[in-house]
Amino acid sequence: MIVSVAHNILSPLGMTSAENYAAVKAGRTELKRHDGLWNLPEPFTASLMDREKVEDVFSEIADNKRYTFFEKMIILSAKRALEQTSIDPTSSKVLFILSTTKGNVFLLDKRETSFLKERVLLGAAARQMTEFFHSSNTPIVVSNACISGVCAQIEAMRNLESGAFDFVVTVGCDVQSAFIVSGFQSFKALSMESCKPFDANRTGLNLGDAAATIIYTRKDKITENEWVACRGAIRNDANHISGPSRTGEGSYRALKTAIGALNPDEIAFINAHGTATEYNDEMESVAIERAGLAQVPVNGLKGYFGHTMGAAGILETILSMCAIDDNNILATKGFDTIGVTHPLLLSNQNQPTDKKAFIKLLSGFGGCNAALLMAKGGASC
Repeated sequence: MIVSVAHNILSPLGMTSAENYAAVKAGRTELKRHDGLWNLPEPFTASLMDREKVEDVFSEIADNKRYTFFEKMIILSAKRALEQTSIDPTSSKVLFILSTTKGNVFLLDKRETSFLKERVLLGAAARQMTEFFHSSNTPIVVSNACISGVCAQIEAMRNLESGAFDFVVTVGCDVQSAFIVSGFQSFKALSMESCKPFDANRTGLNLGDAAATIIYTRKDKITENEWVACRGAIRNDANHISGPSRTGEGSYRALKTAIGALNPDEIAFINAHGTATEYNDEMESVAIERAGLAQVPVNGLKGYFGHTMGAAGILETILSMCAIDDNNILATKGFDTIGVTHPLLLSNQNQPTDKKAFIKLLSGFGGCNAALLMAKGGASC
């Protein structure tokens, strides 16, 4: 079985998984309106890291001038996860995987001269992380739009199942910049207010900074308190460059594969992508009903962090594990009135649960979709 042995979340809500979970459980968010930031002509709402705080923390372990802000985030998150273990990151049996959609994209700005332009390449940024940890292995980069975080975890599972590695450090990260925000603004996809996933009055998504890490290993025997990555699936319906399938075809197929023969009654909740855009939320509602999961509770976490892109699949998996450890289904912040045609079991209040499995669901540009089944103790695998 593929088991999680450590994890970390680095976000505006905290520097550890525990801090982030406590903040979300309490209903906190760092989504704020930003006017004139990065000289952008339009204001936007996002959850952004305190750059100075990250700089101060990172300066305790390495030279700030050597790394970009993005690289500092991935190194800090991976380091804090590794510190929870006795893993030697220099071992040839330890693999690093990086999930990101944009990496150091800010380096495309011609005015940026602090770093070599080659660092805009995702592989070059990933090598900064592995070189920091003196890893002897070439890192794997997963960049598949918004589903990257689940894809990276599936890639970790495959590498461990192959027997080639004993541990996989799976890191997801994206940090916002003028390039990214202006891109989403051009799509008219951003909301000027805090996002409202699945709500009738939703007006678009928010963006957010975050880095998140899960370390996986392979075990023959596990305890009832260990988290197992049971099954994952990636399905592309190739519907449109940016619009999701109206029938939810790819998401439906990913869900069905990830669930397998599991009885839906064993699933505590589906942690949906829930971007608060009109078509994504509608598509997910269609796919969930088609998969026979309409009676399974659904939640979305974008109202706390915004859309953290390459970090989302890992960050939201960690928070979902923490929630079930606490016998809790986290509230969907921003939700009030159902705004999709296939009604889902959503709540803007935390709800109790005694079930031990959940599904992490993601969708992205190009018609890509991914689902991952996680189970505590492995009984539901």
